[in-house]
Amino acid sequence: MAEITLRQLRYFATLSRVLQYRRAAQQLGISQPSLSLQISALEEAVGAPLLERKRNGLILTPAGRDVAVRALHILAEVDGLMHRPLSAHEGLSGTLRLGSSPSIAPYLMPRVLRKLHEIYPDFRLIIRDGPSKALIEDLLAGTHDLILTQAPVGHDDVRFYPLFREPLLLAVDHGNPLAQQTSARLEDLSALTFITLDPAYTLHRQIKDLSELSGAQLRQDFEGTSLDALRQMVALGMGVTLLPALYSRSEVERADSDVCTIPLAPPRMRQIGLAWRRSSGEPAAFLEMSQQISQVARAEFSGCVRF
Repeated sequence: MAEITLRQLRYFATLSRVLQYRRAAQQLGISQPSLSLQISALEEAVGAPLLERKRNGLILTPAGRDVAVRALHILAEVDGLMHRPLSAHEGLSGTLRLGSSPSIAPYLMPRVLRKLHEIYPDFRLIIRDGPSKALIEDLLAGTHDLILTQAPVGHDDVRFYPLFREPLLLAVDHGNPLAQQTSARLEDLSALTFITLDPAYTLHRQIKDLSELSGAQLRQDFEGTSLDALRQMVALGMGVTLLPALYSRSEVERADSDVCTIPLAPPRMRQIGLAWRRSSGEPAAFLEMSQQISQVARAEFSGCVRF
């Protein structure tokens, strides 16, 4: 009799959620043939087909629905067992997999990594960027141990541990009259056109909400996938946007910057934090990681973020 492996269950849990082989393979970081092979092996071990192919994707069979529920419970128990020893001691060791929004990690984590390497030379942190929605999906699938993201996470099975609040600044080109002001009020925005990120990013909602609140327009023919893309569009006079303060400090507050950023009055903020599966409990390693990130933010970005 064929044996069921944790790998098969983890792969099937991801596939049963997204119901597309291509998308599931991308989230798992494997090829579609490898995924198909593991799913076929699981079906052989279970003795029943778990999926049916339809024109627009996959659907779960009755057996597939049952296995999907059982797989999630098994994976949650295994995850809790794996992290339980970490609760017994402080410090960081081994390897942790961190997912992060590309609007946060590049401007914060290099400084955190430098400090972690000094304190815990044997500790290894693997960082993978992704949009907010994909980060949550990959966290629940077990691809990440924890993620650096912004609230809200929007899932009951995920715990959010707040670290700091980051202002969102209005970015305009140098020819915009607002570039000469020290702050921008809500009524100053009504005649503007906002450019935003893809809806998979939480920042998209915040930009959209501000444009609607102020009566501004939201550009429909462009949705960026990076802050750099938004900044370049603003520099070309195609619209305005919101940029996080850490990004602004790194990429905008320079003498040769192609755009300028202005604080909003009242301020618009986003809450940054670490998130992990509730089934993981409160591992000391996760709490230590939270503390180290907070300490770096306080030491190096105290005038930029709020606590």
